[in-house]
Amino acid sequence: MTELEFSFEQTDWIRVFSHIPRGGSLSAAGFLTLMEGCSEEQVEDALLYLESAGICLDVSELPKVGAKGQAALRLRREEELVKAGTLRENLEENDPLRLYLEEVDLIHVPANLQAMAQRYASGYDQVLQGLTNGMIPVVIELAYTMTGRGVLLLDLIQEGSLGLWQGILSYREGDFHNHACWWIRQYLARAVTMQARASGLGQKMKQALEDFRAVDGRLLADLGRNATLPEIAEQLHMTLEETQTVASMLESARLLQQATPEEKEEDPQEEEQAVEDTAYFQLRQHVSELLSCLDEKDAYLLSLRFGLEGGLPLSPEETGRKLGLTPEEVVAREAAALAKMRNN
Repeated sequence: MTELEFSFEQTDWIRVFSHIPRGGSLSAAGFLTLMEGCSEEQVEDALLYLESAGICLDVSELPKVGAKGQAALRLRREEELVKAGTLRENLEENDPLRLYLEEVDLIHVPANLQAMAQRYASGYDQVLQGLTNGMIPVVIELAYTMTGRGVLLLDLIQEGSLGLWQGILSYREGDFHNHACWWIRQYLARAVTMQARASGLGQKMKQALEDFRAVDGRLLADLGRNATLPEIAEQLHMTLEETQTVASMLESARLLQQATPEEKEEDPQEEEQAVEDTAYFQLRQHVSELLSCLDEKDAYLLSLRFGLEGGLPLSPEETGRKLGLTPEEVVAREAAALAKMRNN
């Protein structure tokens, strides 16, 4: 386990992400480690970048977040009941989650969602409600796979529904089910990842990586050979599973850095520009260069949403007030504009 020397720099995330191919994935644990110390605005920009680049967040290596009190009991119970397949019948009759699931059971699910999606993509908005109703059960099933990861199931379903909405608005052609499921999973993973960040997991993982490297190097010197994972786990006072997770993160980070070319040394005359050489500025610059393929209103909309006018990025509500649009119209136009830029 030698040759693991690398570092995560706050300003390097866009350079790292740009070398992940469209359709690829990024470890949520690695994402949190990479973004540790970044502002909420930078984290939001990074998440938007991943979405626009078609890169999914993989939470499989993300340690489960420890909760406290009633929330911890509820999370544990939801996970146990989902695994046993007995969730609904074991919830209280007036439980909000049970009431919601019972309401979903009464929703009519259309037979041919693919045909409806194609009609919606062609401009027939009347099918929007049917598309949403038809995919809500899918949202619930996918939310079940994330139980026990720090976010209550009803909140997961809400986040997954936002992903479904984004998937519907951004659909243009191809397999609608797969397209919508990608967006649902992305929003579920995003919710779990941000909950882990709020719990300080990024700092913990970063410290674990540093401790792993230190112990690995010390054992190499003491033993005269590469240490085994059980030997490293013993020194770290971690379980073998936890140590394997850290080792996997290190390997993923090493491969990412191998795929990322070294940056050229800056010309001394350009040092005055270093203050602008940040990932946030790079993202804005990258988006700005792509705006030329859009009409004036859509370009201005993205400028407001990404803060390219020199101020902070605006929410859909704030953007809508400036442009005379509803928040839903802003989200739809933004998704269509980003899709157009990706295809150019």
